[in-house]
Amino acid sequence: MAYAIDGSAVLLTGASSGIGRELGKELAGRGARLALAARRRPLLESLAEEIRADGGAAPAVLEADLSTRGAAQDLALAAAEALGGVDALVNNAGGGVGGRVVAVGDRDEAREAFEINYWSPLALIGALAPAMLARKEGAIVNVTSMGQVSTWPSFGAYAATKAAFSLATETLAMELDGSGVHVMEVLPGPVDTAVQGETRLAPGIERMLKRVPLGDAATMARRIADGLERRRRRVIYPRRAGIGYYLPALVRWDGRRLARRAARELGDQEALAGLVVRTGSMGDEITQQARQAWESSRGRG
Repeated sequence: MAYAIDGSAVLLTGASSGIGRELGKELAGRGARLALAARRRPLLESLAEEIRADGGAAPAVLEADLSTRGAAQDLALAAAEALGGVDALVNNAGGGVGGRVVAVGDRDEAREAFEINYWSPLALIGALAPAMLARKEGAIVNVTSMGQVSTWPSFGAYAATKAAFSLATETLAMELDGSGVHVMEVLPGPVDTAVQGETRLAPGIERMLKRVPLGDAATMARRIADGLERRRRRVIYPRRAGIGYYLPALVRWDGRRLARRAARELGDQEALAGLVVRTGSMGDEITQQARQAWESSRGRG
């Protein structure tokens, strides 16, 4: 049986930009009643206005910083109140930390990345899933990353958060099988959003990314909405990235080979050894500049 997006009350996190913004427009276009959540209220309000102008139902705008413990519980309550209950939860918000494993360790930046990418989504599930189970109807969409399959120097902590979330998602799907609550994992590969700017700060990453064409955020959003309606277990985009999911050993071998080549070409990387930066829409200055430069190069800035 297909999932009916039309009329469904959906909480969408990370809705202020990138895939989340496109997904908000896509879901609204299919008749969803939305609660849009992110840290940047002006961007949420801009999206809400665009949805209204296109004839969609007026979304609820909920400012929330999911890198803070306890914020997810507050968001769940606010969304349920604004929508009169939540039929579908889309855990799309994300952030991270860049730096070598020995430099990142268990620093605050690393713990914050786990909060936003792992603990907060699980807190939202814990708060909202019981009502779905009682109704025997609902959906949980968790956006992870192809980074769980193949990482790169300076991405270890971020990849670990997404790998953890992916395993939790797979377990959740097993536990809710037959309950009426559908669980879907979304695994984006390289998609043309602002995150590509900060990604390219990592030494040698450009060479690796040339092997996989960048996907389109609007197309990604359509694939997610289609997958939800068809109750798919997993959505991988761009499709070529699916090779990595089904042949992880090969992709990891290739990644190590490329990393060694990049290290030889770059030579002395001592200046980068201790560098640790927050990534994401509220990241450090170096990542913010990289994101803005990427958007400007695309004519979006």
